[in-house]
Amino acid sequence: MYVTITATGRHAGDLTFLLHKHPDRVHVRDLSVGRAHAFTTELQQDRCTVALLLEVDPVGLVRGATRESFTLGQYVNDRPYAVSSLLVVAVRRMFSTALARTCAARPELVDEPLNLAVHLPALPSTGGETLVRDLFEPLGWTVDATALPLDPAIPAWGRSRYLDATLTATLTVADALAHLVVLLPVLDDAKHYWVDEAEIAKLQHAGGDWLATHPQRDLIAHRYLAHRRDYVDTLLERLGDVAGTAERTTPDTARVPRSASPSTQEPPTRETLAHRRRGAVLAALRDLGAATIVDMGCGPGALLGWLVRNPANTRVVGADVSAGALAKAERGLNLDRMPDTQRAKLALLQSSLTYRDDRLAGFDAMVLMEVVEHLDADRLPALERNVFAHARPRHVLVTTPNREYNVLYPRLTAGGLRHTDHRFEWTRAEFSGWAEPLAAAHGYTVRFAGIGDADDTHGTPTQMAVFTRKDKETA
Repeated sequence: MYVTITATGRHAGDLTFLLHKHPDRVHVRDLSVGRAHAFTTELQQDRCTVALLLEVDPVGLVRGATRESFTLGQYVNDRPYAVSSLLVVAVRRMFSTALARTCAARPELVDEPLNLAVHLPALPSTGGETLVRDLFEPLGWTVDATALPLDPAIPAWGRSRYLDATLTATLTVADALAHLVVLLPVLDDAKHYWVDEAEIAKLQHAGGDWLATHPQRDLIAHRYLAHRRDYVDTLLERLGDVAGTAERTTPDTARVPRSASPSTQEPPTRETLAHRRRGAVLAALRDLGAATIVDMGCGPGALLGWLVRNPANTRVVGADVSAGALAKAERGLNLDRMPDTQRAKLALLQSSLTYRDDRLAGFDAMVLMEVVEHLDADRLPALERNVFAHARPRHVLVTTPNREYNVLYPRLTAGGLRHTDHRFEWTRAEFSGWAEPLAAAHGYTVRFAGIGDADDTHGTPTQMAVFTRKDKETA
């Protein structure tokens, strides 16, 4: 895991004083997460770069753990390479004096802004480049980010969730480090350690004067505090939220004012639309009377928690091709503390839509919520065979973005996609042109519904197809 901080301009050399790192030495410190090295890679009159290298031992991180699941994922993962909460630990320990706004040798430098550039060669973001901009740009940063390919040798595999990102701004070093400490784990939406009440004070301290007014304040609070609602409420009260906890909503349930002319408004936020999408899927499952359900491509388990808490559901399976996503789901759902009645009906499986899997056959319903657009178009026939011909659930629910609505998102370039990992996005006609022949070929009927605020011309941001099998086979 490697990052650099570069200062340019007349006072560039002050960076080493502020970070308390002598340019002629390699500073090494053993941490609970590995070994950190800080060193100066260049020092010129108008340019200085300090690098932070964290050697992570993924085996050491899980040694002594009382219980393990997804065992291979514990040892084979992105921790040694990608920016994560592990790096935050290294920043806090290696640059603690700078974060504390202390510089005994040159105290006048502490409040002096420098022209800074932070290079993060492997930055995971669960919201792509858009989320990086949403988090850093309100704080004065300029973001230059490029999605990294899954495999440079095989372009057809497409792009990964990792970005090669450079953040530039004119800030004090202390402010820049505080922004990194708070926002890097928010981007990944994961922490490697247990989150307790002490994290509230840490976030409030690191957030300083900017967190309370940040446009993504609620999102930052929820992700940094591991979606612990009680901790989030406490933090927001301390930040002066006068609405009170009874009226407060999470980012997923935040209300967006409706307008008679939606095209003149900012489209629903990602979290708001995600909540409405989930609500539409849950309502459809309830209306269909589905009791055994597969959430295919479940990711970190946003839908699973709702499914497993519904007493009417007797069997719930979360399936995903990513072991890392399943590990996140396990942590987020708190499986070790889940009531026995809920835990008994939940299973997490590593599986892929493009391969036949007998474990996914025979369910009342299968949900593909924002999944199909992540597949290359030439893999859709495999999905169709495995879901509709082999697994053959009684019902299949598919949600996907409506490409026509994209013109209402001001930050999307013409022809751009909503997520860096999307391979395509369908118009309403293209979606029905895929779904109707598919339903007819496999003995299903299909109906369509929109999700989100509707525009008279462009429709809704999300579209849903509900397939129902015609025959009387026992699911």
